[in-house]
Amino acid sequence: MKLINPNPFTTRPEITGTFGVVTSTHWIATAVGMGILERGGNAFDAAVATAFTLQVVEPHLCGPGGDAPLVFHAVKKGKTEILCGQGVMPAKATIAHFKGLDLDLIPGTGLLPAAVPGTFDAYMLMLRDYGTMRLSDVLAPAIGYLMNGHPIVERAAATIDTVKQNFRDNWPTSAAVYLPGNKVPMPGSLFANPAVGNTYLRIIKEAEAGGGGREAELERARKVWSQGFVAEAIDRFYTHEEIMDVSGKRNKGLLRGDDMAKWQATIEAPLTYEYGRYTVCKAGPWAQSPVTLQQLALLKGFDLDGADPTSADFIHTVVEASKLAFADREAFYGDPKFVDVPMQTLLSDAYNADRRKLIDPAHASLDQRPGKVDGYGGVVKLRKADGSRAAVAASGAGEPTVGRMGQMSGDTVHFDIVDKDGNMVSATPSGGWLHGSPVVPELGFPVGTRGQICWLEEGQPSSLAPGKRPRTTLTPTLAHRDGEPYMCWGSPGGDQQEQWITQMFLRHVHCGMNLQESIDAPAWHSEHFPSSFWPRTARPGVLVLEGRVPAETVQELRKRGHEVEMNDDWSEGRLTAASREDPWRKAAANPRGMQGYAAGR
Repeated sequence: MKLINPNPFTTRPEITGTFGVVTSTHWIATAVGMGILERGGNAFDAAVATAFTLQVVEPHLCGPGGDAPLVFHAVKKGKTEILCGQGVMPAKATIAHFKGLDLDLIPGTGLLPAAVPGTFDAYMLMLRDYGTMRLSDVLAPAIGYLMNGHPIVERAAATIDTVKQNFRDNWPTSAAVYLPGNKVPMPGSLFANPAVGNTYLRIIKEAEAGGGGREAELERARKVWSQGFVAEAIDRFYTHEEIMDVSGKRNKGLLRGDDMAKWQATIEAPLTYEYGRYTVCKAGPWAQSPVTLQQLALLKGFDLDGADPTSADFIHTVVEASKLAFADREAFYGDPKFVDVPMQTLLSDAYNADRRKLIDPAHASLDQRPGKVDGYGGVVKLRKADGSRAAVAASGAGEPTVGRMGQMSGDTVHFDIVDKDGNMVSATPSGGWLHGSPVVPELGFPVGTRGQICWLEEGQPSSLAPGKRPRTTLTPTLAHRDGEPYMCWGSPGGDQQEQWITQMFLRHVHCGMNLQESIDAPAWHSEHFPSSFWPRTARPGVLVLEGRVPAETVQELRKRGHEVEMNDDWSEGRLTAASREDPWRKAAANPRGMQGYAAGR
């Protein structure tokens, strides 16, 4: 019996073990998370340590001042839940204020688009209620890399090089951190940020000062962040500084310490959708997360079992379903505390049966076609890009996504963890990236720019309002199979996240691919709908394919009316995934960019 190389080629092995797995968008963060598991921590301890480490080693993709939704399954509670680390817009952030500045869009950079930074509080809540370790234990690896340095990845150095003149001319506090010796760090050189390390050391010191055990310590850490010296430093900077942003003007910020003091992370039930053997769990419509569920609701009416995932029929069907789901995102999604979103209808069989009829197997739609639900929704706003590559490249200010045509002007991070007991965590932290806003000097990090997602027109589901969550693109996913928690996965990539997440799931479920094969397979994304980020443009009909998509598929897609643009061979998505199928724990990581890594035993 021949057993040599029995499996199809993959860029790296699917990790398999029984103890636990960690997979993330950076090898150091993966190693840190695995180290926590090996020292007796659970998936939640490892998640917090991994998240803090990603802030350090991928500062162009996320930071302490950003935001993070998490989906997780806790075995002891026997349920899957969502942790919302998406902060709200400040009290001073009104449409009238922006109109008074002669702005019709919220800038993608600077101080104006800041929401309350939500990551720290979310991680403290997870650690308090589900973890086992102390704050100093989970922060120790990140602090070590902050104080002693880490090998800076090429994309981080390239991002700094892109914005170096803006730092020198307009954002001196960022230049002081990211241009040591007034030079762009060389890729692979040791890069440190002791200011953030000292911020964390001070938080730990003040949190440990009161005694009372682990839970009390973590509660004090939350208070130090939201009401102590961290909030005070942000308040001073955003009150007094006037900072150049992408509007071409210097503007003061709107975020204040009071905004931070009034907000806390929350835990909520997920939205779910039944797809064959699977129950897919996502955050609510304060994120774009339900787009995946709507795509599945539409695709459930097609026979995809055994399909060729690189065929024109497969790609066309999935793309056309995504256009309909994203059109509904624009028309209906917003913070449910402010907007009544008809999710029950949007996920219903009857609604999707009608919507499915709009998918023409022979022709690509070039129109925005949101559904109609009486009494709900708004008018989809469309700002067309001029389509040129120069204009596309120039439009990436503050945009956390893989750049069109393969360049990465910014991005996000992701990780998935399953421990030996079967606890599962999936998270997509983002925001607070180094090129979005200037560093708060006393703290060593910038605050995120998620508010650029909000519209400045009244009456839209995602219109700006004080205390409202911007409709984030961040969207981790967890699925049950046959009633048991099975898989968690996700990707950086702004509006592309729901597309790549759905593609990977379909390849795994219908095409017989394991986790690594599903990640490695040729991928694509549509730019048909309005971008979530400044300058909020759309490119109707544009479909960007990886270069590995077969030539005959490309030709047929063009014949059906898709405006096809070819990307590099390995350019679409940065997926990671982990699964549990007792006794096994499995994980896989994206080869694109080569810094994603999975580990386990």
